[in-house]
Amino acid sequence: MYTDYLILGGAGLVGTQVVRHIVRMLKPHRLLIASLLEEEARDACERHESEFGKSISFVPVWGNVFVPTELANLPRRTLLENDQHRRYLLDTVYGDFERAYEENHLVTLLRDYQPQVVVDAVNTATGISYQDIFDGAARVREWIGSDGYDAEGIRDLETFLLSQSLPQLIQHVRFVHRATAEYGTAVYLKVGTTGTGGMGMNVPYTHSEDRPSKKILAKNEVAFGHTGLLFLLARTPGAPIVKEVKPGAMIGYRAVAVREVEDKHGNRSLYVPKPVELKGGGDLNLCDDDDNYDRAGSLTVPVVDTGENGVFTRGEFSAITAFGQMEYITPEEIARTIVQEIRGANTGRDVISALDGSVMDPTYKAGLVRGVALRDLQVEEERSTAAGCIPSIALGRLGPPELSKLLFEAALIKHVYGAVDAVLRDQAPDEDVARRLVNALEPSDVGRAAPSIGIPVLMPDGRTLVRGPRINVPEIEGHKKVVPIQAPDVDAWARRGWVDLRPANVDRWRERIRQMMQSRSDLREVGSAAATTHSFMTDRFEPGEMVAWIFNNEMDGFRIK
Repeated sequence: MYTDYLILGGAGLVGTQVVRHIVRMLKPHRLLIASLLEEEARDACERHESEFGKSISFVPVWGNVFVPTELANLPRRTLLENDQHRRYLLDTVYGDFERAYEENHLVTLLRDYQPQVVVDAVNTATGISYQDIFDGAARVREWIGSDGYDAEGIRDLETFLLSQSLPQLIQHVRFVHRATAEYGTAVYLKVGTTGTGGMGMNVPYTHSEDRPSKKILAKNEVAFGHTGLLFLLARTPGAPIVKEVKPGAMIGYRAVAVREVEDKHGNRSLYVPKPVELKGGGDLNLCDDDDNYDRAGSLTVPVVDTGENGVFTRGEFSAITAFGQMEYITPEEIARTIVQEIRGANTGRDVISALDGSVMDPTYKAGLVRGVALRDLQVEEERSTAAGCIPSIALGRLGPPELSKLLFEAALIKHVYGAVDAVLRDQAPDEDVARRLVNALEPSDVGRAAPSIGIPVLMPDGRTLVRGPRINVPEIEGHKKVVPIQAPDVDAWARRGWVDLRPANVDRWRERIRQMMQSRSDLREVGSAAATTHSFMTDRFEPGEMVAWIFNNEMDGFRIK
């Protein structure tokens, strides 16, 4: 069984119970207790050490796992109020992935500690959705169309961009994918949420805003968007075992106590109210100065502490947990399910497995119909090209960019050789083959079709580019349409989206075809045991089948479920 565990949100309500159940049931060697704040992480470790002794290593780690390590210990308000920090965050969400990956705090934790199991009990949906895209949109709309963009307006716009849930969520799951694969994580288990405590769109509860709550619905969108991305992660080669436990009720509780609390404005005081006269056509100040009111004590009241969901009064707790409302589930029950899933038990509560069991898979009938469609396409292609139409190779609308480039290259090779065996028998130098491919550009129609859809042709000299009005690669977002030319960039662009007729690429194609035909020979000699994604299932020159083989064997672009 696994020995090292990282519990994200380990000082929280669920995280605390996850730690306790892991200790009791899985006998770990080391438990990394991660929390947003250092004090929370250290206090949690001290509590666990006092309960379980020091035979297990409890290690406190802290910081915001969604931002670079350099910013991980700064409050979000501080980050957004500082121009430099705010633009750094924009770069990590919308800029270069490689740089953002290297600097991300979660990636740093996985790199430094390399745990075998990660339990993510962070309330991701609340954290992202409550950055409040709606308030951000309102602020931006206030100054759209004004005479100028002042500093406050620019800050509002940048904050609005940083409140977008989808880019943050995609980036986060990409970090999880890459880091867990690189640093040997075996199991990644997410404690998710429905966003509504299991209720529907009629949920009467919000985080103090009116209903129906746009924020709550945004939380639901983030929660299930996260589930969808984890579903994809679980189907990705090299990824860890991916699970999600998604409680559908209010989680609680930690303790009952009398304490000073604060309202949604951060206020901790009671005030002596005063009357104001409502005048038609007058103004109503929604946020008066506190100093205009006499204080009458503090907001001290008996409350139940429900962890990340906050504190509730007796009335609030009674209402939200009543029959027919959100009702109630304990963190211990959630933790027990999590530990059983880590052990490999089938609890029936893993959302990812449930999705796997309910999605519709490829069918035998569809396989038969595929063959009919391909034969019909071949017939129509032969008729239409004889009448002057271009061959049915690629339109560039289906990505990635390599797809169209590889299809055109395969079509050129097919035009020159006709059959796969002819490629294998040819002993001509790569330079001679490259010249033959150049001569085939016009009669094959590749020379006309590919540049027309944004796929230029790089000639054997490596300097001449035959192009049309647009070039798809490099892919540039925004208004920028001109890029400098550097030799390493040319190589990268050619690999990703240019028909490459340089001799080195010819050699690569010849080696690919040799491997394809060897796998076809293995299939014939060994039988079904050799039928894998490494197999080339036909002995005919089919560009689409060849590109699929390349995706399977060179890009890890294959399905595993």
